[in-house]
Amino acid sequence: MTRLAILSISLCLSGLFCTPKNAAPQVNWDQLDETARRQPENAVYGMEMADGLEITLFASEPMLINPTNLHVDERGRVWVCEALNYRNSHNPENPVRNEGDRILILEDSDGDGQADKNTVFYQGNDVNAALGIWATGNRAVVSCSPHVFVLTDTDGNGRADRKDTLFSNVGGFQTDHAIHAFTVGPDGKFYFNFGNTGQQLFDAHGQPVRDQQGQTINDKGAPYRQGMVFRCNPDGSGVEVLAHNFRNNYEVAADSYGALWQSDNDDDGNKGVRINYVMDYGNYGYTDEMTGAGWQAPRTNMEADIPNRHWHQNDPGVVPNLLLTGSGSPCGITVYEGDLLPAAFQNLMIHAEAGHNVVRAYPVQPDGAGYKAEIRNLVKGKDEWFRPADVCTAPDGSLFIADWYDPAVGGHKFGDPERGRIYRVAPKGHLYQPQKFGDLTNFQNPPSLQLAADALRNPNLAVRSLGLETLTHAGMAAVPALEKLYAEKDSRLRARALWALARCSADPASWADKALLDPDANLRCAALRLARQLAPGRLTASVQTVVRDPDPQVRREAALCLRYLKTPEADSLWTTLAGQYDGRDRWYLEALGIGSDLFAAQRFANWTKQNPNSPAAARQIVWRVRAPAALSLLALYILDPATTWAEAQRYLRAFDFHTAPEKNARLAGLLNSGSPLRDSINRAVLHQIDPAFAKKTPAVQRALSQLLPALKNTPDYLALVQRFDPPGQTATMLDLTLHHPDRDIRTGAARWLAGKGQLPVLLKSFERANDSMKIALLESFGQLPGAGTFALFTRYLNDEKQTPALRRAALEAFCGSWDGGREVLKRIENNQFPESLKNTALVRLSDEWDTGIRQKARALLGTAAGKESQPLPPVALLENRSGNPAAGRIIFGRLCAQCHVAGAEGKDFGPALSEIGSKLAKNALYKSILYPSSGINFGYEGYSIRLKDGSELQGIIESRTASELALRFIGGMRRTVPMAQVNDIRELPESLMTANLHQQMTEQELVDLVEFLAGLKSPEEKS
Repeated sequence: MTRLAILSISLCLSGLFCTPKNAAPQVNWDQLDETARRQPENAVYGMEMADGLEITLFASEPMLINPTNLHVDERGRVWVCEALNYRNSHNPENPVRNEGDRILILEDSDGDGQADKNTVFYQGNDVNAALGIWATGNRAVVSCSPHVFVLTDTDGNGRADRKDTLFSNVGGFQTDHAIHAFTVGPDGKFYFNFGNTGQQLFDAHGQPVRDQQGQTINDKGAPYRQGMVFRCNPDGSGVEVLAHNFRNNYEVAADSYGALWQSDNDDDGNKGVRINYVMDYGNYGYTDEMTGAGWQAPRTNMEADIPNRHWHQNDPGVVPNLLLTGSGSPCGITVYEGDLLPAAFQNLMIHAEAGHNVVRAYPVQPDGAGYKAEIRNLVKGKDEWFRPADVCTAPDGSLFIADWYDPAVGGHKFGDPERGRIYRVAPKGHLYQPQKFGDLTNFQNPPSLQLAADALRNPNLAVRSLGLETLTHAGMAAVPALEKLYAEKDSRLRARALWALARCSADPASWADKALLDPDANLRCAALRLARQLAPGRLTASVQTVVRDPDPQVRREAALCLRYLKTPEADSLWTTLAGQYDGRDRWYLEALGIGSDLFAAQRFANWTKQNPNSPAAARQIVWRVRAPAALSLLALYILDPATTWAEAQRYLRAFDFHTAPEKNARLAGLLNSGSPLRDSINRAVLHQIDPAFAKKTPAVQRALSQLLPALKNTPDYLALVQRFDPPGQTATMLDLTLHHPDRDIRTGAARWLAGKGQLPVLLKSFERANDSMKIALLESFGQLPGAGTFALFTRYLNDEKQTPALRRAALEAFCGSWDGGREVLKRIENNQFPESLKNTALVRLSDEWDTGIRQKARALLGTAAGKESQPLPPVALLENRSGNPAAGRIIFGRLCAQCHVAGAEGKDFGPALSEIGSKLAKNALYKSILYPSSGINFGYEGYSIRLKDGSELQGIIESRTASELALRFIGGMRRTVPMAQVNDIRELPESLMTANLHQQMTEQELVDLVEFLAGLKSPEEKS
């Protein structure tokens, strides 16, 4: 490329503004009807833009449909993953593309700001609903669970003719919570992640991938759990796990300093969607680090609010959240490092939040060793079908947005198979004429090294990565051009030059050493990240340089550098870093923990010799560091008369993260102390101490027998009796079964008694009870082993002299018992069931956990139980009707509250619906009710659990550890099953939600219900 050509292109990049051709007159989107609002030419008029920016339509249907992810390459071309074949088995009404989904390349060849060239780079059923794409030159890395493919065009015709596998067997097919998009960091390496169904990483040959410490990368807790963030070489080698224990971390973005940022989705409806700074080696707390138990599982020092409880934020060893954003469906993310957009959006994360129809930024500010952030909207769609799925920066600094465009988002929902859009955001009137860096891909005839160095200035990652690749091939010859870049004032440009210099130089550590002395703290942080990667043998010297750095973020990175250093020098450096901890900065404390975890005993021993911290700060270090010697100090803190109960709970919880043999003895030593908190301490210890240890320790048995009488009528009493099985509790448990107002406690006590052979006593007590008590007892008896209770249920069902309420309670208990549903169905098929209750039973069984029972019941039920025999209008007509939300709330309470929470009403079984109107448009709400199996939210899949005694349970798995399975059933009931009793676990193919819910409503009631649900919005949407 000539200098004249570069100059002419630079003029375009310097801010040449013009009006796009064929500019349409302004349209008032609010005055359009629903049909007009769906048209692509009107889409931009429904967008609320940040000051100084405009959004233009780059491409739409029929050129493309349902884009899940995009990437803008060095030539300004937009690569797109399509997803028509998304969850076909769950969306039977949608069309199927038999030849498979497409990977597209979209180009604007005539400079009018709209795509006019559409190339199908690849098509096949192996890329159905791909969720990630990275592309440069003639190849693309496509993430489509369970595989990651490298697709290459070897003959230059614009179509891939070679397919290689980079990783395989990651999660299942079309698993949205598995492998996500790849990106390239400033070091030239790939960064990617998978969510909590990824499970394990395998190489191209199906062999398990091991990390750099030789550990198999899977989510079994040795040491990793749930979703993870990775780094690897471009050929897939050298995989590192950078962080773990996320739920569905959709994409990861690297900035020029090598810092990583991403979003993470919560279990739907819990307002725990979050943004994370990804601290190397960090645990992010989705499940219990030690046991794998879910966040709902009871634990000492449990967080008061659900969003923080969801991420175990009170646990030592969990990195803090940067920002909680509430509800939503977080998708693609990038770090915008251009200067075309206004300053308010420069050098920030920009994020596609499909659930709230918004693309937004997160201004981040340093906060001690960590960060704090807020939300700033870039584009907000009035159209609830606007579902931004990804964002990417183009070579000219403009921003491209992929719009899935659908009435629904999340889970398996897919409502519209015909639309999809790509938008471009730029200052008003800015023409799209990106500089093209295609020559950088030809290493046989490389351009000038100065041009390659200049490529590092570009805001587009593909341009920068190709420039870095070219410079790396040149080696030492590239150093002079990079030294000029490193000498400039722009901190981020200097950081990019630093990474390149380290890769080009024969001595990477020398550049790290130089940057460690830089006055810019961000450069010093980058230098430590660089040293961890490229100069691990010099890490001790690198940390020594900054061990007393005035900036806590630099010291945070220094602490992380010590993680794998097992030397006395590392212990001494850790002590120096710990001595600068202020007792309040959780980010700093977690970095110290990460730097000590693998060698905790020796780090702690060195620190305790000096202990330069204030007493308050020292207590926090003892709380976090997992050295056996810390246990005795934790015990002293707990028994200190000045310790509050809130503080004592923190120290008690810290015991759960120790594995030293003396842990249980230390816990036992806390029992029956002289502390004013004695009873509370005793109760917590009994919940934490190992039952096997307790059974052979008299002091624990004495404490238990003293405490239990005071806990009668509480959940603690039931939990401790179930945990330790102490003698002499039968009478108390019978009293709880007969009289306690809480159903869960009644049921738990009844189940314990049945397990003790006391079922005849329970049945005898039932006969002496009044009707109201019998109804309450039947709720509990439905959870008991079936054979002994079937006769009781049958007698009350057949006795027409009994009250309707009592007969209905017997029916519910019968249908809800372990084998009762099958028995009831058999009797109905054999005409041995009361005719007056048959339809009621079939409606109940159409919700049954067992797929066979559910399908038979629905077939027998037909339309007989429906309120209207006329078919419902199409969804397209229903969604345009208005209903009465007050009436809809009553319908919700009657039909939905048994399984869903909305505000303060309902039971915690299915996804919470308190903000469902912000996530689903009316079209999707209707489809969720009419076709529930087409939209099973992740985390709410039904499972059949067959036990070794032949019985079967069906419900939702809340958590699974090595020792037990926590289940939740329709109605919100919970049960824990020892894994030793489990024979088989199978996922159910259909939703646990009734498929004939609409048959229990009139057409108007259905409209009213949807009107009520559509009004359940997040606080920001309501305002």
